[in-house]
Amino acid sequence: MLGPLGDIVVLDLSRALAGPHAAQMLGDLGARVIKVEHPDGGDESRGWGPPFVGPDHDISTYFLAANRNKQSIAVDMKSPEGKRLIERLVRQSDVLVENFRTGVLDRLGFSVERLHELNPRLVILSITGFGHDGPEGGRPGYDQIAQGEAGLMSLTGPSPDEPYRVGASISDLLAGIHGAYGVAGALYERERTGKGRVVRTSLLAAVTGVHAYHGTAWTVAGQVPAASGNHHASITPYGSFRCADGMLQIAAANEGQWRKVATLLGIDPGTPRYATNKDRRAHRDELIIDMEKALAAHDRGHWLAELGEAGVPAGAIRSLDEVYTWDQTRSQGLVVEVEHPVLGRIELPGPPLRFDGLTGVEHTAPPMLGQDGDAVLSWLEEREG
Repeated sequence: MLGPLGDIVVLDLSRALAGPHAAQMLGDLGARVIKVEHPDGGDESRGWGPPFVGPDHDISTYFLAANRNKQSIAVDMKSPEGKRLIERLVRQSDVLVENFRTGVLDRLGFSVERLHELNPRLVILSITGFGHDGPEGGRPGYDQIAQGEAGLMSLTGPSPDEPYRVGASISDLLAGIHGAYGVAGALYERERTGKGRVVRTSLLAAVTGVHAYHGTAWTVAGQVPAASGNHHASITPYGSFRCADGMLQIAAANEGQWRKVATLLGIDPGTPRYATNKDRRAHRDELIIDMEKALAAHDRGHWLAELGEAGVPAGAIRSLDEVYTWDQTRSQGLVVEVEHPVLGRIELPGPPLRFDGLTGVEHTAPPMLGQDGDAVLSWLEEREG
C-alpha cells in the first residue's frame, strides 16, 4: 500500500474502539494492519448494534467504523498454537497495539519484556481506561465512564445541573488519535536508536489532555468551569441562535467580527453592555435575546448569506445525512468507497488527513472474521524466509 507508513507492519491485538481506531489510523497512512481476533465471535464490536446490515443482518456498522484497511486472522491466544503464531507475528511486526486491562497480556505470556525479547525494534501502543499504574490503574474503562470521570460531562449540556455525554465515543476516539501520534513519534525515534518503545495512553489521559482553556481556568485561575449549553464559555457572541426557521451558529471571536454582526442585526456595538467581550460575556443572556429578536426576521439561508458576505464565521447545524452528502465533505476525501466481501460496494467515513503530492491509499473494507488467515500465513512464511 502507498502512504507514509507503507513499509510498516502493525499487529492489532485490540478490540472495541480505542485501539482499533488507532490501528485504523495507521492503516490509513499505508501500514499493513493484521487484526488478531478470537475465533469465537471476534472483536466484541462485531456484536454491537443496531444498526446491523447484510443478508442475515449480522454485520455491525459499529465494527465497520473502526476497521478499514485491515486483515483479520482468527487466533486463540490462550492455546499453544495461538501463542506460537503470535510470537511469529511479533517478530515480523513494527508496531503492536493492545488495549487489554493491565496485566492481561502479561498473563497470556506477552509481557513487555517478552515482546522486546522477541523483537527489540517493536513499538508497543498500550491503551487503558485510567492508566496502567497509579492508585486506580487497571480499572476497566468504557467511554461514557471516562467522559464522566475526566470531567467532560460536567462541561457538556444545557446547564451545570444537567451533565451530558458527548454524542460520539470521544474518549475512545481521542485515545486512539493520541496513541497513533505517539506511535509515529516512537517510529521516528527508532530510526535513531534502533529500539522500540512502549507508548501509553488512556481514556482518562485522552480527555484530560483536551481540556485546554477549561483546564487552565481551574489550574491557574482557580475557577471550576461548568456547562454552558451551546454558547462558548469565554467568547460572546459565539454559539447557536434561533432565526425564523430554526437555528444557526455564529462565532464572533474578535471585535471586528462583533461589529459586523451588530451592524447586520441593528444592534449598537458600542453600547456599554456590549462594548467589549468582557462586557458581552457579563450580559450574555441579554445579548442572546437582542440577537434572536433581530434574527427572527429572516430564515437561516438569508442570514448565512449575509454573514458570509460580511466575513463572519457562521454555519448550519447539519444532520449526519446532510454531512455525508455535502459536496464539501466529499471534496475533502471524507467519504471513501470500498468493496466489502458480503455487502459489496459501500461507502465509509474517510480519513481526516491528506498529504500533498502523495497518491492516496487504496482503502479496503473492514474484514469478515478470519477472512485473511491464509493470506497472512503466506505473507508470514515469505517474511520468515
